[in-house]
Amino acid sequence: MSLPQAYLCLAFAIVAEVIGTTALKAADGFTRPVPSLVTVVCYAFSFYLLSLCLKVLPTGIAYAIWSGVGIVLISTISWFVHGQRLDWPAIAGLGLIIAGVAVINLFSKSLSH
Repeated sequence: MSLPQAYLCLAFAIVAEVIGTTALKAADGFTRPVPSLVTVVCYAFSFYLLSLCLKVLPTGIAYAIWSGVGIVLISTISWFVHGQRLDWPAIAGLGLIIAGVAVINLFSKSLSH
């Protein structure tokens, strides 16, 4: 797998994780079968895709991107879909997560190892 393919795989892993986490809210403590099944399937698929990325990307880098982008996307979706408003410190923290992911991708030499 090439580096661009690993990033594409990581992007799909993030999307699957975000769908799974969004469904987790709807699963209502795993009492609703369809959202519960969506959660389990999406999480399993996300971890599978993440494992494929680890053939090329360093574990810490891949996990930082996967979790960081996932946190920002879930927070954004929760704001619009579930009305879960964020205060300014939370928004600033999310901005720092985005900055951290950008620094890793733009400046880290870890990706060449």
